[in-house]
Amino acid sequence: MENGLSRRDFLKSTAAAAVLVGAGPVLLGQNVHAAGSDVIRVGVIGCGGRGTGAAKDCINAGGPGIKIVALGDAFQDRVDGCLSNLTGSEDIKKQVDIPKSRCFVGFDAYKKVIASGVDLVILAAPPGFRPSHFKAAIEAGKHVFMEKPVAVDGPGVRTVIAAGEIATQKKLGVVAGTQRRHQRSYVETMKRIHDGAIGEIVGGQCYWNQGGLWNHARKPEWTDMEWQLRNWLYFTWLSGDHICEQHVHNIDVINWAIGAHPEKAVGMGGREVRVDPAFGHIFDHFAIDFIYPNDVHVMSMCRQIDGCVNNVSERIVGQKGHSNCGGGIFGANAWRFEGDNPGAYQQEHKDLIDSIRAGKPLNEAKTVAESCLTAIMGRMSAYTGQEISWEQALNSQEDLMPAKLEFGPLPVAPVAVPGQTKFV
Repeated sequence: MENGLSRRDFLKSTAAAAVLVGAGPVLLGQNVHAAGSDVIRVGVIGCGGRGTGAAKDCINAGGPGIKIVALGDAFQDRVDGCLSNLTGSEDIKKQVDIPKSRCFVGFDAYKKVIASGVDLVILAAPPGFRPSHFKAAIEAGKHVFMEKPVAVDGPGVRTVIAAGEIATQKKLGVVAGTQRRHQRSYVETMKRIHDGAIGEIVGGQCYWNQGGLWNHARKPEWTDMEWQLRNWLYFTWLSGDHICEQHVHNIDVINWAIGAHPEKAVGMGGREVRVDPAFGHIFDHFAIDFIYPNDVHVMSMCRQIDGCVNNVSERIVGQKGHSNCGGGIFGANAWRFEGDNPGAYQQEHKDLIDSIRAGKPLNEAKTVAESCLTAIMGRMSAYTGQEISWEQALNSQEDLMPAKLEFGPLPVAPVAVPGQTKFV
């Protein structure tokens, strides 16, 4: 496929990511961790709840050989909160060594964390920053764990794919927060789907329908920029909208099962309930028809509206049966997953760390970038009311990042109106 993975290459990358690499001898050097030490020094960029949680997961997954040594965020209170949380835990504080000299605040904090002597960085700032943070980390020779989504627009996706290629050349490990790819029940199910247990795939559905999420009331002293950063979910330049920020998990599973990305998307959505300006300008519901090779259609639906039926799931349909993708095959070759199913939030870190120590670093950059672009393509179609192709989405010139990153005025983009909003 142009501008993407062939089915064969896609499945190869999936298989590599699914392997639980056993811990091997530590490789010493600048691209692994500090020479003469068996400790992997980790820096956290983005110190909110997810960044703090990822730091704990990394410690618990990697054992005594992991040490958190640097923190960076746009806000001092986030750095302070993360540090207090990490050092307040008796189970992990021995693996935390963060003096004030390695606590960084501001829009350039990520550069300082990367330059602070770390070997691996956790990227957990709002997703709009992910491409630039990832590019800087890879150029500096650091291994990366990055939360999803990894981009919110076409230029960002292109940046992540290019940096991922450099990571391959440098033999750097890259794992993303699409944790289902590291969850044993999903891995075992996918093996069977790819081996033909449900036959040729003919369609599917995926959903992330739930209620509303958190929102922080604006304080008088907050500038436009600070208000948006502290409510990043509700601004497309920061989150990509919830189809990208949240529903990408389910979309990623569908791409994984089919072994390809969609060729085009036709979607709709809107802002029906969450209409107050306090909720920025994103939609509160989407429904997308993704069209994959061989005219395979997948219905993708996501919603964040209270009082409605919730559903977070995936379903893939083949000529011989169907699967829920996460532990069950139904039809001629019925099967159900049984056995140990370790927590995926820790397993993804374990797989990354084990692969680095074994000298066979995983690299999920392109896979997760393509899943994010799938979500972005769906958003573009819903925002504009037009059919959007993969090539259009990938080559889009719509750069959502503000021209200046500074605390001050920042107008909110208008709410998209299908039929009026133009594709860029």
